[in-house]
Amino acid sequence: MKRLRVGVLYGGRSSEHEVSLASAAAVMANLDPNRYDALPIYIHRDGHWSLAERPPTNSSAADVITQSRSQPDEPPTAHTHSVHLISHPGEETLLTIQSESAPSSEGTRAIVKNLTLDVVFPVLHGPYGEDGTLQGLLELSNVPYVGAGVFASAAAMDKTATKVLFEGHKLPVVDYAVVSGQDWENRRTSTLDRLVERLTFPMFVKPANLGSSIGISKVSDRIELESAIDLARQFDRKVLVEVAVPRARELECAVLGNDDPVASVPGEIIPAGEFYDYEAKYLHDDSTRIIPAILTVEQTAQIQTMALTAYHAIDCAGMARVDFLMDGTNDRLFLNELNTIPGFTTISMYSKMWAASGLEYPALLDRLIELACDRHAHTHALRTSEH
Repeated sequence: MKRLRVGVLYGGRSSEHEVSLASAAAVMANLDPNRYDALPIYIHRDGHWSLAERPPTNSSAADVITQSRSQPDEPPTAHTHSVHLISHPGEETLLTIQSESAPSSEGTRAIVKNLTLDVVFPVLHGPYGEDGTLQGLLELSNVPYVGAGVFASAAAMDKTATKVLFEGHKLPVVDYAVVSGQDWENRRTSTLDRLVERLTFPMFVKPANLGSSIGISKVSDRIELESAIDLARQFDRKVLVEVAVPRARELECAVLGNDDPVASVPGEIIPAGEFYDYEAKYLHDDSTRIIPAILTVEQTAQIQTMALTAYHAIDCAGMARVDFLMDGTNDRLFLNELNTIPGFTTISMYSKMWAASGLEYPALLDRLIELACDRHAHTHALRTSEH
C-alpha cells in the first residue's frame, strides 16, 4: 500500500508556539511509518516556513516552554530547507529551496525541488494557524487537511462570534459583553460604566482571539477590570468580558467526525489555582484531570448533545474540544468555547477523552487523516461552474 505523505505543520506566529511544538512531537511519534511518510514543516515565529532536519521530539509542553524561556534565541529544532506552499491546484504542493555554495565567482545558488503532499496535518494553536488563515491557503492549494474549514476555524477562534452562533442555536452561554478597540481607545470611562452596570462581579476578561488561557484575568472590581482589559488588548484589539460562574466546574467533551460526528465521554479539570490558566495548563502538574467526569447519566448525555449541537452550529469538521462550565450551586450548564485544534499531546484532554472512549492515540490520528481525505474528496467533486 502506498504510504501517504503527511505534512505536519507546527510552530507558528502565535503566543501558543511552544504548545504547538509539544503537540507536533506527539503526532510525529505516533503516525504509523508503515502507512505515512511524515514530513515535519516548521513555521518560525516570524512566519517563515522550513523543512525540519528532524521533527520535534519533546512532547512535554512544560519542558518546551521552559527551554524556550531559558534559550529564547535558539530554535528548538534544526532546519535546512526553506518551504513554500504552492497556492494553486497542481501536481506538486510544496516548493523547497535550499541554498548551496557554488563556485567562488557565483557565490551561492538556490536548488529548487518540488514535493507532493497527500494531506496536511496542522498542529497549530491560535492565530495564523487555527483561525482560518492557514485553512484558506490550504483550500487554494487544493490539498486535503485535518480539521475544520475556513469558516468554522475563524468562528471558533473569535470567542465573540462563537457566542452569537451558540445563542442562535439556543445553547446557554454566560452573560457577556464585548469591548471593541475603538470603544476602549475613545470611550474608556463610559465603556467601564457600561460593563459595571450591565454585568456583575466577579468577571473574566479575555482576548477575543486567542487560546491556552493567555491574557485572561479574573477581576473583582472596576480597577482590576480596567487593568485586565489593558492586558487582554496586548493580545487582541477586541476583548470579551464574561460573568464568572459560581463555584464553576470545568468540563470538556471531545468531538470527532464530519457530517455525522460523535462525542467522547466528558472529562473534568479541577484547577489547583483559581482557574485553569496558562501556567496551570502547561507548567505546573498540580491540577486534577478526571476522565470520565463524575456526572449523572443525564448530565453526561446533556453535555454530549450540547457538544454536538455546538459542533454543527459552526459547521465544524474533523475534530473539536468543546468546553463547558457547570454552576456549582445549581448544576446549570453553560457552553464556554469550542477549540478546533486543541492541545494534541498524548496526555492532552482531547486525546485522553478519546482513549477513555475506546479510541487510542494512533487510531485517532488515522481517523482524523481519513476524515480529512473524505471531506476533500466530497468538496473536490462539487461543480465550480454552471456548465
